[in-house]
Amino acid sequence: MASHFNSLEAIRNKIDEVKQFLSVSLSIANAHTVDFYTRDVWDQFMFVPPAELLAAISSAVHKRPSVDCDIKAELADKTKTKTTFGFCNETKRLVNVDELLKAAKAHSLPGLGVCMSRNELLESLKVTDPSPPEEGAVIEPAEFMNSKKSHEVRAMSELVASLARHCRVKQVIDVGSGKGYLCSFLSLQYGLRVYGIDSSSTNTHGAQERNRKLKKYTRAYQKHSQAGRKVRGGACAGEETPVDDNPEKVDTSKPSWVEKADWRREAVSQPSTAESCPPEREVTSQSDEEKIPFPSLPSVPKWSEVNSVADGATDPETPESEAGDLFLSTLSVDAIDPVCPRTPPSELSVEERERRKRENLQRKAQNRTNGNGGLYSPLTSYITAETELREIISELEDAVMVGLHTCGDLAPSTLRMFAAKPELLSVCSVGCCYHFLSEEYDPSTQDCPVSGVCGFPMSRYLRDQSWFCGRNARMSACLALERVAVGQGIQMESLFYRAVLHVILRDHYSSFKSERRVGNVYSKASSFVDYVRKAVRKLGLDESKLSDSAIQEYQDMYTPRMCEMQAFNMLKVTLAPCIEGLILLDRLCYLKEQEDVSFSTLVQLFDPVLSPRCYGVVGVKTPGTA
Repeated sequence: MASHFNSLEAIRNKIDEVKQFLSVSLSIANAHTVDFYTRDVWDQFMFVPPAELLAAISSAVHKRPSVDCDIKAELADKTKTKTTFGFCNETKRLVNVDELLKAAKAHSLPGLGVCMSRNELLESLKVTDPSPPEEGAVIEPAEFMNSKKSHEVRAMSELVASLARHCRVKQVIDVGSGKGYLCSFLSLQYGLRVYGIDSSSTNTHGAQERNRKLKKYTRAYQKHSQAGRKVRGGACAGEETPVDDNPEKVDTSKPSWVEKADWRREAVSQPSTAESCPPEREVTSQSDEEKIPFPSLPSVPKWSEVNSVADGATDPETPESEAGDLFLSTLSVDAIDPVCPRTPPSELSVEERERRKRENLQRKAQNRTNGNGGLYSPLTSYITAETELREIISELEDAVMVGLHTCGDLAPSTLRMFAAKPELLSVCSVGCCYHFLSEEYDPSTQDCPVSGVCGFPMSRYLRDQSWFCGRNARMSACLALERVAVGQGIQMESLFYRAVLHVILRDHYSSFKSERRVGNVYSKASSFVDYVRKAVRKLGLDESKLSDSAIQEYQDMYTPRMCEMQAFNMLKVTLAPCIEGLILLDRLCYLKEQEDVSFSTLVQLFDPVLSPRCYGVVGVKTPGTA
């Protein structure tokens, strides 16, 4: 498997292109909304009216041609204004919105053409092994996750399983595993041995409780499976199945546990985004054979009971003979190891009794070694690039390391660990929370992590240039352009309140700095006057300096200028993919700088409307170098 279009040199060229664009536009992303009116941010950066900027952005995100594009171009020619990406070279203010928006689109990851699609990557990872490892039956994650998490887990788990097959390993290490949804799915669906590591003992405990309950339900589900096999076995052996024409006696409908699953799926359904979703492997429903009703069984507990227990609620007394919950109800009988019909011990031969005794002893020893005897082990540990995995996982073998929405510096730490540990043969990392990244060369911050290794930049190429983005720019990188395009806009009123509050603090409480935090006062305020009162009290200031009428005058004065803030923040949204792109290109460049990494790429794993942080960094080491 070779990287056919994104060599190290090619990636460095793409980084240079994005850097050139951001060197002109990054100051907009770094402008703080709190200072919007106190520092006249609009006049500092803009030479176009807010309505024009909003109209152009709306046309761009909804793929509509800009009506006044030709007019603006003619005006630029007449005035002979020299611009770079729409900014005047002399004043550094934006004069050509259309030029800027085209440049922003060209310098995003889709515009740069550096990402593989998920299907392309899966195709390139196909293993030509005539006897690939068997997978479990198809599981529908929507039964026990919300639509966003279900979409992410299904897409990422298929890729991780393909990486495991490609590297011929059975272990997966999930860093920042949280509640363990990805871990559970990888272990149950693909039969992988998964270690989920999270720094939060609360998350780990919750994952352990879920796993314990799932194992209890698994035993119950095996009874379903045995009953189903008996029904099907009789039919296959030519036995006659009693049939009654009376519909009151013969139930030909779905079993109750299937009906509950269908009802639950409808209850949590959301507006369809099928047009924008990347192609995914089709999840097949149960066959007609599998829909044979089971014999009468106790009622099926809901998945919410598993979550409530895992989150610390009182564990309801659940007999082990109860049926499996909704999560396991979607499994076919092949998802659980088949259980042979029990033969009375007196009828067993001496050899058979000895064989079973040995197997039981081996199973118990394995259970003691693994702690829980299952395929998924939740562990609590704080992970850095220097972490020794063998101190956490005593049974460590060659493995795939993964991270689904690992926060801040944890994503780069995952990649550094992959590069440093010979037992890690592949990595798939999806990061998030770029504003929590530590930057080595940002002069405005001194937040060097305890490990002494910063999250950005990672590559030697950007480190040699001492490049930095700035915290506000990294905060802007978290904005979701695709969601804004479908109408999920920014909450403007709270930003407006905060900016006007800062004007009041400047005018009435001199020497007050914007670094002071007001917190979530907006959600508790009934009006702007109430918001200011609550904020001033929280900051420990003398509120007697302000009358209600004086506060209201500030709102009336700046409300006509609220459109400026709205347009400016929409411009930040359009720049977000470019800043995110540079961060991810830096991580990809880092992998390409490693001599033992034979393949690395960026891949779009998720639908960006459902999951805005949709890009994964994938790396595979050269065989035989571990």
